[in-house]
Amino acid sequence: ELGWISKVYVNRPAVVRHAEQIKKWKTVKGNWQAAWLLRAVTCMDLTTLAGDDTPSSVHRLCFKAKHPIRDDLLKALHMHEKGITVGAVCVYPARVPDAVNALKAAGCDIPVASVAAGFPAGQTPLETKLAEIRLAVECGAREIDIVISRSLVLTGQWEGLYEEIRLCRAACGEAHMKTILATGELGSLANVYKASMIAMMAGSDFIKTSTGKEVENATFPVGIVMMRAIKEYYWQTGYKVGFKPAGGIRTAQEAITWLMLVKQELGMEWLTPELFRLGASSLLGDIEQQIFYHVTGSYALQHELAMA
Repeated sequence: ELGWISKVYVNRPAVVRHAEQIKKWKTVKGNWQAAWLLRAVTCMDLTTLAGDDTPSSVHRLCFKAKHPIRDDLLKALHMHEKGITVGAVCVYPARVPDAVNALKAAGCDIPVASVAAGFPAGQTPLETKLAEIRLAVECGAREIDIVISRSLVLTGQWEGLYEEIRLCRAACGEAHMKTILATGELGSLANVYKASMIAMMAGSDFIKTSTGKEVENATFPVGIVMMRAIKEYYWQTGYKVGFKPAGGIRTAQEAITWLMLVKQELGMEWLTPELFRLGASSLLGDIEQQIFYHVTGSYALQHELAMA
């Protein structure tokens, strides 16, 4: 439905003003803060996307995914029987079998997500992208994070972008597909809105801001525009698409702000692992540190919190 996007106009100054206001929001304190942080943990994709990933490092990550917060801290908050785990474990396709086996051995049902389709640059022939997706799914990935070809957006080839994402969706089969827009490389907020709409029309279960490898990753202006697109798509179709900000989210306070923004723009019904994820590799450590402080009144020493 190209008519949906042909007349898109984004009032950038208004979006930027709104984003600046978000930065000034007062944070929640005490038990409310702890509750929001635990919600953030359940919506987190615990990620390792490094060239030196090994089976043992993935195994350690999966253990942390099952036990993201120390049991004694959860007991102090009366949350130890709530099954607090992260939303997913995200790895490269070659490490999917390691993650699947580790989580199976741990006796938990946390889904394994895999980046694919030429991540992070997307500069890969379509046939190779589709083969990589199928391989990751065959190895046990239940979620696939694809990345679009930015050139299709920058040159206005919307039908070509739709077809590429549609084929990727078909290759995913029953696995959920998150479409990474790499918003820092799309040139304008209008292009972000249009690419969001095309991705949803082509069957994406989630739209995601960034690979985490761009110079500019998840920002509030981009998040506002993408969530407005999700809302518009829901109004038009009745279908809920998830949202995932990723890249550059490192502190507990930033995580809470993103959750509050989703609540304001889309509503509480989106604040579940099925419709909201946080992409972060170092965020969990700060969240656990803040919960430790809330429970004990002091910050943890380095050896007191397990490394992810």
